[in-house]
Amino acid sequence: MPRYSHSKLSTFEQCPLKFKYKYIDKIPIEFEKTIEAFLGEIVHETLEWLYTEIKLKKIPTLDTTIEHYAIKWGENFSKEIKIRENSTEKEFFEKGIKILVNFYTENSPFEDTTLETEKEILICLDDEEKYQIRGFIDRIPYNPKTKQYEVHDYKTANTLPQKEKIEQDRQLALYSLGVKEMVGKEQEILLIWHYLTYNKKIYSKRTNEQLEKLKKETIELIKKIESNKEFPPIRSPLCNWCEYKKYCNLNN
Repeated sequence: MPRYSHSKLSTFEQCPLKFKYKYIDKIPIEFEKTIEAFLGEIVHETLEWLYTEIKLKKIPTLDTTIEHYAIKWGENFSKEIKIRENSTEKEFFEKGIKILVNFYTENSPFEDTTLETEKEILICLDDEEKYQIRGFIDRIPYNPKTKQYEVHDYKTANTLPQKEKIEQDRQLALYSLGVKEMVGKEQEILLIWHYLTYNKKIYSKRTNEQLEKLKKETIELIKKIESNKEFPPIRSPLCNWCEYKKYCNLNN
């Protein structure tokens, strides 16, 4: 069976027809990157660079960090990137600077012990390794004060979820399974979401019992996908931004 990802599973839950177009039919699309996605990429890249330098005991100054961000923005920005009406490139560029200034100020002097950045993991959901999830963790530190490993995830979205939604989040919970496979099942993993636009961190944990339940639920979802014969569309507000909109039954 193919490996899955949180994104792939979420696509099926969002709309089975979109899943079929993307992962089964593999319909090519004209990729149109949005300024929001571009901002997220450059902020993620800058934070990865920052913590890579910190691991090497070369802590960049705030000015150097902003300079790195500006250089990467200039190198990668293109006129093909879609900017919505009443917005400008400058507005999003400055938003990224504000995010990084807040993050740097909040986390300086960077005394945590980061072990990995952009760590690729493979999570086995069953003993036979038939069902597997592949993912990338933004950052994994070990906190010697709390004796906890941490899974950090950076978000540049404009929405801030309620704590109840965070407690149901599948992605980082799955990632904690991957970390436990590396460091031991009884190690406690702290999940940390950085909602960078709001300069806010949200914390959560999962018990081993909760993670075992998540394994079973995820396997059942994969079985449902694999046995599925029909892929009906699901109408939602996301339809307006779907890259397969012109192929969809709901629009014909």
